[in-house]
Amino acid sequence: MATSISNKNRMYLTTAAVLAVGVAAYGLGRVYPPLGPSAGTVAPAQRYVSSQVGEGDVTLGDTSVPELMQTDAFQVMVKDANFRQLASDPGFAALASNRAVMSAIAADPKAFAALAKDPTSFHQLIQSASAVSTGSQATGATAAALTAMAVNQPGFARLTSDSGLFATLADHAAAFAALADHQAAFAAMTAKGPAFARYATNFAAFKGSALKGSDPQMAADRAAFAALANDSNAMHALAADPAAFAALATHAQSLHALTASGAQFGSVAGALKAMAQDQGAFAALSKNNAGLRDAMAAATAMSTHMGAGNAANLPAMSTVAYNAKAFASLRDQPGALSAMAGSPASFAALSDHPAAFAAISAHAAEFAKYANNFAAFRGAALKGSDPGMAADKAAFAALANDSKAMHALAADPAAFAAIANNGGAFRQLTSNSASLRDSALVASLMAKNSASFAGFSKNGAGLAQAAVAAQQFSASAAAASLATQGKLNAQMTSAIQSNQGAFAAIRNNPGAFAALANSGPAMAALVRNGGALAALGNNPNFRAVAASPAFSSALQSGTFAKALNSD
Repeated sequence: MATSISNKNRMYLTTAAVLAVGVAAYGLGRVYPPLGPSAGTVAPAQRYVSSQVGEGDVTLGDTSVPELMQTDAFQVMVKDANFRQLASDPGFAALASNRAVMSAIAADPKAFAALAKDPTSFHQLIQSASAVSTGSQATGATAAALTAMAVNQPGFARLTSDSGLFATLADHAAAFAALADHQAAFAAMTAKGPAFARYATNFAAFKGSALKGSDPQMAADRAAFAALANDSNAMHALAADPAAFAALATHAQSLHALTASGAQFGSVAGALKAMAQDQGAFAALSKNNAGLRDAMAAATAMSTHMGAGNAANLPAMSTVAYNAKAFASLRDQPGALSAMAGSPASFAALSDHPAAFAAISAHAAEFAKYANNFAAFRGAALKGSDPGMAADKAAFAALANDSKAMHALAADPAAFAAIANNGGAFRQLTSNSASLRDSALVASLMAKNSASFAGFSKNGAGLAQAAVAAQQFSASAAAASLATQGKLNAQMTSAIQSNQGAFAAIRNNPGAFAALANSGPAMAALVRNGGALAALGNNPNFRAVAASPAFSSALQSGTFAKALNSD
């Protein structure tokens, strides 16, 4: 490559750059709706326009930076003194180059500004988050426990309110679940708990007395005890764990309050049976009070959010519990998640054809017309006759020849309008392979149980929050397990409890934050700009701009710098 460029060639290159950016800006103004919320609408005439474009500002074919600069969110932030301070700091580029970290910081600037002032605590938190992240993957046992606690939330809320009782029930889950099937006999036993302790060493005597009603303590409920004694499954569970009689005597008063609760006992019985079905899943939680408390709070949050979408049922809860990471990945795009909940089969079909899906998202407004004329879409896709399909004719032809996809879209063409209404969100999803993969999984999962998820068609944020709660449950369960094994010391536990919001963000990507903690320039920039970050703590426009994939590149752009310094 030549080391210098002639003045004539320099002029051509600059002219081409200007044209490229000009065309991109025109296209953006015509097709792209605003990115992110804004404090007020910014008229097109008010948008920043650079009078000159430097050679270093342009990479042919890449319009991501000018696209970012044309958003309403940027137009608001470029006039914000705190944002200008951040973006003008030379060290801030090192921080922004780590996209995962930048997105997390943008979501909770105050927390990270405080942590930056205490590097020792920051490193401790990263170490803790890394350990918990490794152990908090949604295993079958963890997801099963979460599903059980969310579906039977009232029952588990009562059981977990007494950590000592919960630990006992977890240790003897099968035996107590067997007794829960015989409420009258169970209530009689808890009313006179100490009298039944002797059967802990002589189960045969208990079975004989129950069959005959010969124990005076059973006299008032002979029929109930006879039914218990004739239940072979119950007898097998109690014979395998007769120590449950001694445990019952120890917690007789608390257990009697549960068994005498009438109609409410149903939820308690459901919780006991869930514990018996997967006893190991509750073992670590039962031995760690803080973990149990946090896990119950997360299960309650998930139950509440799912209930708000009329999806507080076993299939839907289980789907979110086992696939929390995929659902939670869409929390920054609630509109897109709502759209997918409303038309899951259509979005699952489009996700199978990523190039066509991306093209539709890129020209969302132009494809909205097909919401009322699916036949026209299929015809245009087969021929590639729509200008929006011109660059991806083969991809659209493949979509049009996919009979399963065509059937799904024909049954629910409203998906085209939904994409147009959330164009910015879908452009972001389809431009990133990981996001596209997660959204494809989410759409396919909801398509299998569309009735349960339909309630989220107007509340995508609620569904995302349910998934976030599921992730929090996994983290709490992992922390409890690590603490029980002695792998989470008091300092690590304290760091987690003091910085729960930041901890959650670090846990999702510990490697990225480890890189941040080891980067002197990035950490220094974080410390220097703590006040500015704190001031931007509740600014949705800052989150939108800082989370953009183009933000790091923009900080290196001369045009971006000119915009920051303009009046």
